[in-house]
Amino acid sequence: MAVGDPVIDSGAVDAVLFDMDGVLTDTAATHMTAWTRLFDEALPAVSGRDQEPFTPEDYRRLVDGRARIDGVVAVLADRGIDLPLGSIDDPPGTGTAWALANRKNQYFHEAIEAGGVDNFPSSIALLDAVRARRVATAVVTASRNRAEILESAGLADRFDATVDGTDIEDLGLPGKPDPATFLEAARRLGTDPGRAVVIEDAVSGVAAGRAGGFGLVIGVARHDDPEALRDAGADAVVADLAEVKVR
Repeated sequence: MAVGDPVIDSGAVDAVLFDMDGVLTDTAATHMTAWTRLFDEALPAVSGRDQEPFTPEDYRRLVDGRARIDGVVAVLADRGIDLPLGSIDDPPGTGTAWALANRKNQYFHEAIEAGGVDNFPSSIALLDAVRARRVATAVVTASRNRAEILESAGLADRFDATVDGTDIEDLGLPGKPDPATFLEAARRLGTDPGRAVVIEDAVSGVAAGRAGGFGLVIGVARHDDPEALRDAGADAVVADLAEVKVR
């Protein structure tokens, strides 16, 4: 498969695998608000000392593209805070990393209920163009809220396969930058990774696509620097998916 230009050749591609947040759905600001609320409240409480505010750079460096629990663990490690991992059912307030992850999810749900979920029109146009060419599609995300988000964005019926945070937990899959989630999506679609396209906006996701041997990895530079996406292994980097052509 030729690489370099942002062109999806339906004669050479069997499937396109889309990341969700930041590629299809515009939930980055909602996530950032929920993460900031969580850490600005919780970090001083669990550490017993003042903490620097959680910043957009912290979000990009430590959280973006990762499973929620992996983001919590990364931030705690970055701040030198040692908490027990706990279990996935720990309710908010029980003093574990999973309790913090579940509190963040609570805040995220509150934000969705208040404002809904927007999508990127150019991304949906590309999704529809791919489907019109009878190329299979999948959404691959670390979010355990995948079904709710896609439903709110009007995208629930647009994919032939999905891999999300619940699958990651049930199957014991490592998160991005490991390629396991993308490889699982390709398996579910019955396609060889070499004949599939990965579209990602996070460095960790681009690195996962490259590590999985996918035929074309397209980086969307909404949050990360274009050069960082290229360095992570993107074959092409665009500012918006309107730049990607389908033939």
